[in-house]
Amino acid sequence: MSLFENGLAQLDAVQKLSLFAPEIFSVLREPQRVIEVALPVRMDTGKLKIFKGYRVQYSNARGPFKGGIRFHPAADLDEVKALSFWMAIKCAVLGVPYGGGKGGITVDPKMLSAGERERLTRTYARALAPFVGSDVDVPAPDVNTNAEVMGWFVDEYAQVTGKMDLGVVTGKPLALGGSLGREQATGYAGVVALDAYAVRSGWVPKDVTIAIQGFGNVGYHFAKYVFKRGYRIVAIADSTSAIAKNDGFDPDAVLRYKKSSGRLDGYPGSVTISQDQLLTYEAHVVVPAALEKQFTLMNAERVRAKVILEMANGPTTADADVIFARRGIEVVPDVLANAGGVVTSYFEWVQNRQGWQWSETDVLDKLSKYMHDAVQEVFNVQKKYGVAMRQAAFVVAIERIGDALKARGISHDR
Repeated sequence: MSLFENGLAQLDAVQKLSLFAPEIFSVLREPQRVIEVALPVRMDTGKLKIFKGYRVQYSNARGPFKGGIRFHPAADLDEVKALSFWMAIKCAVLGVPYGGGKGGITVDPKMLSAGERERLTRTYARALAPFVGSDVDVPAPDVNTNAEVMGWFVDEYAQVTGKMDLGVVTGKPLALGGSLGREQATGYAGVVALDAYAVRSGWVPKDVTIAIQGFGNVGYHFAKYVFKRGYRIVAIADSTSAIAKNDGFDPDAVLRYKKSSGRLDGYPGSVTISQDQLLTYEAHVVVPAALEKQFTLMNAERVRAKVILEMANGPTTADADVIFARRGIEVVPDVLANAGGVVTSYFEWVQNRQGWQWSETDVLDKLSKYMHDAVQEVFNVQKKYGVAMRQAAFVVAIERIGDALKARGISHDR
């Protein structure tokens, strides 16, 4: 099953509940627009190289398309379609007035110089300029992109259009209208979701163990905030290695070690484990915070966690979801758990439109409220229909998207 097929399988699971008009599902099965571009870039050697780029605009029923841009060798149309679909669902779950979009370039950015990365970004921005804008489609950073890349995008867009539209992207440098709190937003919001789940389950943080796959921006900030809350982090993995330590890790100490050694393995007092061992580690909560398709038919039966908190996009296949439901393992879905980034992107967009900048405290306080309200809404729907959290989140989202489609005359009630 491809990644996009996996997303449609999640949609099918909600359609079987027969809660919504079939027309809504018909609309949601296909993106509104698919953009594929060839990107000619002059390399430092003087050779011209052609890269393949994508932007999928999945739905603007509730507002401008919204979603990140990733630079990754595995980026392809199927992946970008799936991620844009999940963005449409995610924005609706959180109640922000956006639709869903996603972009990507098939490239290993580690093989590019800084100048080549900038030229590639600017070529991509020129290609997308007719299709984006603060009222049309608002990209953001994703895997292997950052505020610097967004700054290049804003500048190139301004040169092409003659318009300095700071709201054309989010996740920008502060000097170009970026938002305070954006860097830690996704990880922080994931902890808000975990806290809500812990309260509902009667868990005390000091008694809860956590294994985290991924120690980049999202994984590190998630680890930082759960550690402050008193949860015990017993296993951590990055792209190079995985380590375990049953009496727990201080994520700041781990980060210092990683910066000095370039790796996680060898951290004092830890044992080295495999990536698969981390996913099946004996902990209350396993947190996939890396890439998609981590939990599959191959390992779902061996998972020992009580809860999967999805900080990555699409880390659980539809087949694994079925196994987890049978085994009583709760999945806090990506379209809820990792939504802190897009909510804070929305805050940045609002600040740009106001010509204002909020304090970091204001941003995180507003983010906490959005996350808390969304989690409680999903809990309420889950209780009402007796479904898994992913299905409950999709019910919330589809109801909101369906209301927008009906208000626009695109679909009708049964």
